[in-house]
Amino acid sequence: METQQKKLGIIAGGGTLPQTLIEHCKKSKRDYFVLAIENNADRAFFSPDIPHCWIRIGQAGTGFKLFADQHVQEVVMIGTIHRPSFADLVPDLRTTAFFTKIGLKALGDDGILRALVKEIESENMRVVGIHEVLPDLLIKEGILTKNKPDKQAIADIERGTEVALQLGLLDVGQSVIVQQGLVLGVEGIEGTDKLIERCGEYQRKGAGAVLVKLRKPQQDMRIDLPTIGCRTIEKLHNAGMRGVAIHAGNALIVDETKVIALADKYKMFIIGIIPTEKKS
Repeated sequence: METQQKKLGIIAGGGTLPQTLIEHCKKSKRDYFVLAIENNADRAFFSPDIPHCWIRIGQAGTGFKLFADQHVQEVVMIGTIHRPSFADLVPDLRTTAFFTKIGLKALGDDGILRALVKEIESENMRVVGIHEVLPDLLIKEGILTKNKPDKQAIADIERGTEVALQLGLLDVGQSVIVQQGLVLGVEGIEGTDKLIERCGEYQRKGAGAVLVKLRKPQQDMRIDLPTIGCRTIEKLHNAGMRGVAIHAGNALIVDETKVIALADKYKMFIIGIIPTEKKS
């Protein structure tokens, strides 16, 4: 395929997704180069045989030049990035110019990422989504586990979906945790793992809570798709929660076979849903 012939630039954050993509490039013999983000990407993974360079978040200009020197044609942004304070960014001149240009228009993660995509593509590189390279990572619709959500869980999923859609429209977060009709928490800057830990303390007696994780309605499919993996299931189990509903066709599941097996072990459910907005 033509896409496989183009050199891929990978902007790698934390988690196992960058590793999954790099292993795919190796197996498919696709040429690639990685910009590994300091304090986010896993240093232990980046052996000398992986073509890569480490950069700080504030070194966008340096990153663009490295990609140009490496003749990168397509770019994937993948993995978790811990948002730093502006004091921690210490931007290079190009990054300073970038933030000056977008100004207050980029309130929220989605606005910043959309502006970054535009900036990358102004350098004659095309930003692609991980699902365009590895479509099997997209979660499928329906119940994936042996355990199924009961009536209460289904009601909690519906409530969580309603809240998550509104949360996404405001570009706040992707995840909501609901128990027995009560919203225990919504995702902010802390991310899903911390949300689960926090809400574990708020649960009442009876049926455990449910995590609902959706792509924001206005979100570009190429950036920051909702993702679950084995760590998500472990966190939910440790917090005493009983399942997760995630956006089918619009979210990623890393190591699907392992994730489903782990959920089955803990008697939890995973369901891929296609949300619909309630009409008033």
